[in-house]
Amino acid sequence: MSVKIQPVKGTREFYPEQMALRNFINDKVRAASQAFGYVEWDAPYIEPISLYAAKSGEELVKKQSFVFTDRGGDEVTLRPELTPSLARMIAAKQGELTFPVRWWSFGPFWRYESPQKGRSREFFQWNIDLLGADSPEADAELISVAATFLRSVGLTPERATVSVNNRKLMISQFDALGVPPEKRMDVSNLVDRRSKMDADKWDAYALEIGLTQSQLDGLKAILGNYELWKESAELVRLFAALDALGVKEYVKFDPNIVRGLLYYTGTVFEAFDMSGSVRRAILGGGRYDNLLADVGGQPLPAVGFAMGDVVIGIILQEAGLVPEFQPSPALVLVTVFDENLRLQSLSLATELRRAGINAMVYPEPAKLPKQFKFADKMKMKVALTIGPEEAANGQVAVKSLRTGEQVNVTRDAAVEKIRELMLNA
Repeated sequence: MSVKIQPVKGTREFYPEQMALRNFINDKVRAASQAFGYVEWDAPYIEPISLYAAKSGEELVKKQSFVFTDRGGDEVTLRPELTPSLARMIAAKQGELTFPVRWWSFGPFWRYESPQKGRSREFFQWNIDLLGADSPEADAELISVAATFLRSVGLTPERATVSVNNRKLMISQFDALGVPPEKRMDVSNLVDRRSKMDADKWDAYALEIGLTQSQLDGLKAILGNYELWKESAELVRLFAALDALGVKEYVKFDPNIVRGLLYYTGTVFEAFDMSGSVRRAILGGGRYDNLLADVGGQPLPAVGFAMGDVVIGIILQEAGLVPEFQPSPALVLVTVFDENLRLQSLSLATELRRAGINAMVYPEPAKLPKQFKFADKMKMKVALTIGPEEAANGQVAVKSLRTGEQVNVTRDAAVEKIRELMLNA
């Protein structure tokens, strides 16, 4: 027996059912993006590893990226994220673009992680960014896009919530605790790990990175203060804008949200499934005003977020929010009565397609019950037959696969009859 070649660990195979889910998510992403005026773009799937070295963090570069040396000796990687590519491309044409820029993308990414529920090494990701606008209202727009998507797929505020914080607010709180500037990133990472560690271990880790017991106690008080946002003028404006945008019920303040990547400078946010079936965030992002300058461009304010398709796909399936799978995009089957009438079946199907009706022709002559059974399995609505009698009279037998009713109509009337049956199916 020949050896079966297995797929690469952590990659995904998209059978038609899985492809339908991916396309469903893509369609909803496109609709939410375009509703706010964002245009689609994309970047190379392979990038120089140096693009990520400056701002993406050591773990992403050294542990999670698929890095290899190409035949020219350059060190490159399958892209693990998109924002650095965005910054580079914006910087390259910064003098030609009309700002603010609103761009979105949905494409494949790769990270060398341990595959588990909600995480794979290969995934599709929605990226959406607004560049050139520096205001809490711009931040609110991106959060509103996210909430619009959640609503469009049927996730209510009780099921999915966007948690918001502000890095400037947290830095001011760290400063008030006496945390030195060089320790801010360590404390941010500490906060980011809180939900992922046991309380005792988290406390011990806090002391290990240099916090005093007094600072730790103060930090816990900060992380438990859900009214802290009122001390931030930016967050006060943000929540007012979210109210005006009609999505405030999807959003809450959470001081525990800090986002781990180095380039966030202001508002940060993550969306979570409140049922708790998947602990990973649905989406996450925030304001990153310094990144463009780091790749050779002029300083430019920016805000954006990303959403992978794995977590949201699991949530939608568990919540029963995925549309029923349709095995064929053709809802009409044209049967083949016999070899003599095959060409008439082919020409009838062509007439239907020209009229805007997707139609499939059975591949060979067969008994009609067998062909009807196939149409049922494909969840088709209508079956058409041209037998010897229909051919002689210029007619078509039109059968509703829902009711079993069959009528003969003239060939010219077939399209109208099909639309009538499909409308009532």
